[in-house]
Amino acid sequence: MTTALSTQPAFRRKSLHEELTDAIREQIVNGDLAAGIRVPEKDLCTFYGVSRTPLREALKVLATEGLLSLEPNRGAWVSRITTEDLDEVFPVMGALEALSGELACKHITDDEIGRIRVLHRQMVKHYEKRELAKYFEVNQRIHEAILEAARNETLAIQYRSLAARVRRARYVANMTQDRWAQATDEHEQIMECLETRDGERLSVVLKMHLEHKLETVRQWLIDNQSPSDA
Repeated sequence: MTTALSTQPAFRRKSLHEELTDAIREQIVNGDLAAGIRVPEKDLCTFYGVSRTPLREALKVLATEGLLSLEPNRGAWVSRITTEDLDEVFPVMGALEALSGELACKHITDDEIGRIRVLHRQMVKHYEKRELAKYFEVNQRIHEAILEAARNETLAIQYRSLAARVRRARYVANMTQDRWAQATDEHEQIMECLETRDGERLSVVLKMHLEHKLETVRQWLIDNQSPSDA
């Protein structure tokens, strides 16, 4: 007897506004759309070859993520990074990171650990060559791989809803050489915890790792604060 299960399922593809959301999110995270500016909707429509409708759908999503603010009759503006924002987001993200590490150690496979080890080696090479942008890219892939190994979709949804704000804050704050070395060493500790499946220790290391990121960004904000902001 033929049932619905006998047909091959179709994989869902991203909609246009989802692709736009991803692209514009990256522009905000890497600073191509700078904090405090009005989003140039007309220019973005021309650049991506789209109409205003999918673009505005994308802007609404980014506003819910805290990357933009929408003002009636004034359009969308790129949110500024503030100490209040850091104090709100980073503790929550730290708790999610800690939980992802704990769960990952329960569920991760040897193959997954092997793939993360390959990524870790790539990241270390970028560190040694002082390739910060490439370092950040691989670093993010490592954290995403740990999240995937946690096997918890609810956790993943909450994590990704905040991840762009954390990435953006980290991206704008140039790390000192000492902090960069410390971060790379912390990633070596992360690998050790994964390979021994020490979830309790990995939870602590991941939370500490994010706290150190927060210290770096906070110092950057202090150093770059204008007198009018004080």
